[in-house]
Amino acid sequence: MTEYSSISSFQEALYAGKANCEDTVRMYLGRIEQTRHLNAYLEVFTEDALRQARSLDEKIRRGERPGLLAGVVVGIKDVICYKGHAVSAASRILEGFESLYNATAVERLLEAGAIIIGRLNCDEFAMGSTNENSAYGPTLNALDETRVPGGSSGGSAVAVQAGLCHVSLGSDTGGSVRQPADFCGIVGLKPSYGRISRHGLLAYASSFDQIGIFGSNIADVAKVLQVIAGPDAYDSTASQSEVPEYQLSTDLHNKKRKFAYLRDALHHEGLDPEMRGGFESFFEQLKAEGHTVEAVDFEYLDFVVAAYYVLTTAEASSNLSRYDGVKYGYRTPEKGLDLTDFYRKSRSEGFGKEVKRRILLGTFVLSAGYYDAYFTKAQQVRRLVVEKMRQILQAYDAILLPTVPTTAFKIGEKTDDPIAMYLADIYTVLANLTGVPAVSVPLTRHSNGMPYGLQIITKELDEQNLLEIAETVLQMQQMNTV
Repeated sequence: MTEYSSISSFQEALYAGKANCEDTVRMYLGRIEQTRHLNAYLEVFTEDALRQARSLDEKIRRGERPGLLAGVVVGIKDVICYKGHAVSAASRILEGFESLYNATAVERLLEAGAIIIGRLNCDEFAMGSTNENSAYGPTLNALDETRVPGGSSGGSAVAVQAGLCHVSLGSDTGGSVRQPADFCGIVGLKPSYGRISRHGLLAYASSFDQIGIFGSNIADVAKVLQVIAGPDAYDSTASQSEVPEYQLSTDLHNKKRKFAYLRDALHHEGLDPEMRGGFESFFEQLKAEGHTVEAVDFEYLDFVVAAYYVLTTAEASSNLSRYDGVKYGYRTPEKGLDLTDFYRKSRSEGFGKEVKRRILLGTFVLSAGYYDAYFTKAQQVRRLVVEKMRQILQAYDAILLPTVPTTAFKIGEKTDDPIAMYLADIYTVLANLTGVPAVSVPLTRHSNGMPYGLQIITKELDEQNLLEIAETVLQMQQMNTV
């Protein structure tokens, strides 16, 4: 079957009668079956997907155009609700639970003619950076199966990386779309906080969570964002701002931009030296193209990870209190327990190690005597970071950063050192602390053979500018590799 480089080229063939939805779905089903060992999908919606495909084919035969995403095959992270289908957050605590409604993002995908092919593996309740915390086993990086794909949206990244769907949805609380996109060599977008409704997204940390999009190119990601973004009566935190048409300009190279990079980030001791050289070389390329690239000071870099983990674990301890073994999901089989012991046993048996660690940390920082010392202080740091980022983005078109300090680590390499794992989020948590949009795009390859990406950050709700800059970067890289 013909491979298409983008959603647009696939849909051109679809409407010209050179492709059809059912054959496309069957192709992806075959690939998913062939790559089951990667453990990207927790469940494949075979019959549903084929039924949707046949319905779309019939509409197209009648001359209809069934939506902006007609025939586009999408995988969704196992924290996004799809009515009548299981959603487990890759946790035993939600074993056997089926969603009673569609997430707003899912509803909009279906209305636009997309085909949802399955739910994708992730770190339990989106807590992790490697996809090793899933109750259903790790996902493997398709480029090197001894390495992690990143997390928490590892399954979503691998599904696009390995060609198991056109695009996928993940969620990003502190980098969980951008970091796996970096590790897998694809595009990963975290929109502004509120740009996409969180209705139907299982909560980890409500003031940080954002549904994000994985794709193999910027145009595909922009098209999906166009469909699923916008106000939502079911989510009071969703932005009321109008969603523009995300059209990529045809004269990108004629736009000369002003970029900042954080001096402290590029010279941070944790950044791989070879990657540092790669970023410096690319900044020189940008300058040669007529862009301005300047270093700026960012004195809060060493505080952002601590502030992020204090605040997100506090929110998680509250959000996950609803999973108690009573209303739905896992409950301990042990009999004769009083209510307190029943809760304790159900939660201890149902939650994995990392989730329990974060619940305990969050409960601690919210407890009497420690609230002001930790939670209040972290909120103050967050405010300072917001103001500093706003100041920089008023003076520059975008901030350029590494996405992650290293390339994808080996499976098991960091599981015994959670602090080292948390510190790997140093570059991605900035966008979540401040609510601004960010994207990771593939930059080049390390001498170890693994890809690494460039992270681009722009002003709040300025996804149009962000996507255009990302496309410029990708075009420059393609020219360099020709």
